[in-house]
Amino acid sequence: MNIKAQTLVALARDHGLLVATAESCTGGMVSAAITDIPGSSKMFDRGFVTYSNAAKQALLGVRTETLAAHGAVSEEVAAEMAAGALARSEADLAVAVTGIAGPGGSEHKPEGRVCFALARRGAAVTTETVEFGALGRDRVRAASRDQALDLLIGALGGA
Repeated sequence: MNIKAQTLVALARDHGLLVATAESCTGGMVSAAITDIPGSSKMFDRGFVTYSNAAKQALLGVRTETLAAHGAVSEEVAAEMAAGALARSEADLAVAVTGIAGPGGSEHKPEGRVCFALARRGAAVTTETVEFGALGRDRVRAASRDQALDLLIGALGGA
């Protein structure tokens, strides 16, 4: 079991808060890590796996204009994903992940670039981009999962 997920489940349960996820490049890994933990049903509301742009738009309300202006791998899209997950769930807190796990990438968006967003009811959405580098697909996805869990833990006052 993932120790970060265990920590998150305990913190969210202690705070009485529900969590949702919006995932692209991780393909549900964040949700899976959370739901691997016994008792997660008391703090996990739902997860959205929106791998395609069409899914991001249909399920999370990501705007066509945002995708056209910034591309799917951007803090702007991550922010709309997180806000959409929050709006379309019962959750108090939502995290979003979108990135380029590899192989490949481009000069402007290299392999290992992952954008994250955190949305909390009553607060502004926060975003960040992490450059994991060309670690290989599996390692970028695992690092992205762990970073998303860390963001949720931090939002709940954990270390």
